[in-house]
Amino acid sequence: MSRWPREIQHTAAFVTPAGADWLASASHSPRDVHALWAQHPSASVALPCGTAFDVVSMDALFGRRVVSRLWTDGPGTGPVAAQGGRVMLFTTPGAAQRLPALLGWEEWGATAPPLLCYGWGDAVTVPPLFPPDPPTGESSADTAAAPAPRWLVAPDVRNPWLPGPEVLLWACVRAARAVGTDLGTTPVTSAPAVFPG
Repeated sequence: MSRWPREIQHTAAFVTPAGADWLASASHSPRDVHALWAQHPSASVALPCGTAFDVVSMDALFGRRVVSRLWTDGPGTGPVAAQGGRVMLFTTPGAAQRLPALLGWEEWGATAPPLLCYGWGDAVTVPPLFPPDPPTGESSADTAAAPAPRWLVAPDVRNPWLPGPEVLLWACVRAARAVGTDLGTTPVTSAPAVFPG
C-alpha cells in the first residue's frame, strides 16, 4: 500500500478555468493575463516565480525519469510542462533556492544533468492553456521537429499540490541512481531513509 495520498494527484491534459486562475495569480496583474488568454488562448505567457510557484527545469530524458519516479513510487506531481527539450516541474515557492543545496549535500556531482531552478526574481514562459492547432498544410514530420510547449500535467485546481524540495531531492537522487546504473557509473549516495510528507 502506498504511503502517498492519492487525492493530491491531478492529471488534466488541458488547463481548467481554476488552473488558469492559479497560473494568473502568479502575475502582478492577473486580470491582464486573463484578458490576454481570453483573446489568445493558445498564447504562451511569461509569469514570475516565487509567489504561486517555483519551477525546476531539467533535461527531457532525465525529467521523464524524475516524473516517472514521482508517479510510480511517490506522491505524484503538481503541474508539469515540456518545452524546448526540457521538462518543467512546478514546485512550492522556495524550492528553487533550497533544492540545489540539498542536491549538493547528496554529492550530486556529474551523476545527472544540471537542473535549472527558477525562483524569486525569475520568470518562466508557461505553455498555452490549450495547445495550438498545427498550421494547415504542415506534415507531421514538420511538427515533430520542434514540438510546441505543452502541459504534461496541466493545472486543474485553484490551489494545486506542489512538490517541495525534499520530494524533488528524493526523486532526483533515485532517477540519478538509475542513470548511473544504466551508464555503469558510480551511483549517487542514498537519500535520507525517512521521507518527509
